[in-house]
Amino acid sequence: MAAPGSARRPLLLLLLLLLLGLMHCASAAMFMVKNGNGTACIMANFSAAFSVNYDTKSGPKNMTFDLPSDATVVLNRSSCGKENTSDPSLVIAFGRGHTLTLNFTRNATRYSVQLMSFVYNLSDTHLFPNASSKEIKTVESITDIRADIDKKYRCVSGTQVHMNNVTVTLHDATIQAYLSNSSFSRGGAAAFNPQHRAPGAVVTAAFLVQPLFTRSLESCLLHQEERARVLSHGPRVSEDGRLAACLETRCEQDRPSPTTAPPAPPSPSPSPVPKSPSVDKYNVSGTNGTCLLASMGLQLNLTYERKDNTTVTRLLNINPNKTSASGSCGAHLVTLELHSEGTTVLLFQFGMNASSSRFFLQGIQLNTILPDARDPAFKAANGSLRALQATVGNSYKCNAEEHVRVTKAFSVNIFKVWVQAFKVEGGQFGSVEECLLDENSMLIPIAVGGALAGLVLIVLIAYLVGRKRSHAGYQTI
Repeated sequence: MAAPGSARRPLLLLLLLLLLGLMHCASAAMFMVKNGNGTACIMANFSAAFSVNYDTKSGPKNMTFDLPSDATVVLNRSSCGKENTSDPSLVIAFGRGHTLTLNFTRNATRYSVQLMSFVYNLSDTHLFPNASSKEIKTVESITDIRADIDKKYRCVSGTQVHMNNVTVTLHDATIQAYLSNSSFSRGGAAAFNPQHRAPGAVVTAAFLVQPLFTRSLESCLLHQEERARVLSHGPRVSEDGRLAACLETRCEQDRPSPTTAPPAPPSPSPSPVPKSPSVDKYNVSGTNGTCLLASMGLQLNLTYERKDNTTVTRLLNINPNKTSASGSCGAHLVTLELHSEGTTVLLFQFGMNASSSRFFLQGIQLNTILPDARDPAFKAANGSLRALQATVGNSYKCNAEEHVRVTKAFSVNIFKVWVQAFKVEGGQFGSVEECLLDENSMLIPIAVGGALAGLVLIVLIAYLVGRKRSHAGYQTI
């Protein structure tokens, strides 16, 4: 007769397979763009997850899906770019007319994914069942994906890009543009092994004839070692750690938390990044009562050229204590106009879709003064936005930060937004429609809890069945 525990082994194996299934995620795929000579100029290796909010006849619906394994590079639309004419771009196609595009740009020291766009086809019933529209939609946003020239961008943690009603999350991403040797940067690591250099060795004439990149790698390694020694006041970091820092730029999510260090002597530095803006309440009223009620914190994200020809990005908070609000109410357009600190005018325009009875942020205009800019008068506008959407009579609420791209050089970061336009009863917010980001933050712990509860139940059943079988194998004397 088999041992009592042998009956439970297949069940334990089944439990292990179920657990692995819960932990499964889409695998990363490699995408590459080559020039006419066959040399790769863009390489990207990542997996992607999409979360799309769309309308059905029965109401709003959210659909999540992964970038499929058969996704391919659209060769006739991807490009290595041309000097002073066009920038490189990577276009990935999948399914029935869906495309994900990464547009790159660079300056003297860094390159970045300046703009990510996603085109999706609502007539694809597999991904968007019961969609009320069969249109092809396009959303886009600037990103935080950037790296030093001749270094790859590396981010193991999820990199999220929010584009109105769509969120794209890149996992385990390795991306590099403006390549010269058809491979991710290895920085001449094969040609130069730091372990072969004795500590404190003097650079000789033989070193001067090494390739330029190898010499720059040597300088970078020395800089990384000295920087770590000064900051930590401890032993020098490992060669592998310094080599990694010289060959790739890690995303903020992957970087370790900074350790406490003694105060450094004061030195000139850029203006500090401002904290999250203060949240204030705004309302606009007309002859028929209140037509707009909003509570939010506002932060301006501006990219411009300074007088010294350098390009900078600044974050400016709208201070409610130094801001006055006005606006107007119309049948199809509601405006909120903010005047801040005598130099900034920020205008929000809310529109309404009469057929679906939904309001949305339709336009943003900005006029401000930047004293250090080459052209101090900064202006930007976009009247075709589709953000902060909710049913008329209800309110739109989002505790997560919303990022609304207005132009290539200007976007608005909106914090803890709660807004209702056109129909406001009694000066109070109506029923709440949560944003997709807040809904996802609730779904994740619920899904994990449900999965764990299911595992506990299966283990308990397996234990009881195994125990019953073991008792059945013996006879009472």
